[in-house]
Amino acid sequence: MPLSIFGFQALWSPYMIGTLIFLVIVYFLITIRWRSDFKESEPLKKREAIYFVLGIVLLYVIKGSPIDLMSNITFTMHMVQMAFYLLLLPILIIKGIPWWVWKVVVGFPVVNKLIKVFTNPIVSVLGFALTFSVYHIPLVFDYIKIDETLHGLASLVLFLSAFFMYWPLVNEVPGQPKLKGLYKIGYIIATAVVITPACALIIFTKDPVYATYTDGEAWLRAMALCVPDQTLASISTTVQLSGPELFTNLSPIRDQQLGGVLMKIIQEIILGILLYFVFIDWWRDEHKISEEEITAKAYSEFQAKKRNQY
Repeated sequence: MPLSIFGFQALWSPYMIGTLIFLVIVYFLITIRWRSDFKESEPLKKREAIYFVLGIVLLYVIKGSPIDLMSNITFTMHMVQMAFYLLLLPILIIKGIPWWVWKVVVGFPVVNKLIKVFTNPIVSVLGFALTFSVYHIPLVFDYIKIDETLHGLASLVLFLSAFFMYWPLVNEVPGQPKLKGLYKIGYIIATAVVITPACALIIFTKDPVYATYTDGEAWLRAMALCVPDQTLASISTTVQLSGPELFTNLSPIRDQQLGGVLMKIIQEIILGILLYFVFIDWWRDEHKISEEEITAKAYSEFQAKKRNQY
């Protein structure tokens, strides 16, 4: 059955488009027009603007396009949505906002305290793993998926846990917690490992465990969060909406397993790319240090020979 039966609003979230366009306008006003109002500021870098705009586009794609609707129909698409929402979006937002804007934000006492506590490497990695794992406990997941307020809060908490996890890895704010050298490599590897148990349980379970993807009534209640009530009511008069099987050929267990596999694959790709750039930076820093050491040693030897000549 085509997704078009749910209508334009459910598929493309026009209100979200307006909100995100507003955020982009505010971003460029702050970073260009109002930049002089900041005590410490620099001209907006092209790469920062690209990161931020890509982040906004990605946010719309995973939360405002048909992907969001599909995430309520198949667990596979839900996990793809989660992968990009938690593992890529925070990086783009952190790197897209200039350091001097972040410095003002983290300067607020409450924000500064939260950053200090939750960006501790052990706390941030384990906090992300715990948040992700608890959210995907079947009882918790099914309860949150049918309550609009809880669903919104859970999405925010998940994003913040990912944000805190990435902050010490990619932020460029002077004075803020930041990992260096080989610590970054170990941190990325730890991040890749911590959610493996949750993904493994999803992949290797023998039976489907999420009611919102198997039970018709629970599924309809979850769908009501992204499809207007009038639209669902009008569809129900012509089509009997009984569950996800109307829109996918995947069995519930295959859908669940595929979701877990794709989550892990996307995670490994994103973190693998991040690991590559971190390693390259570390290698360059080490190479630069050794060059400086060699130069200093050669200079001292030259000075010693010069003194001996006299």
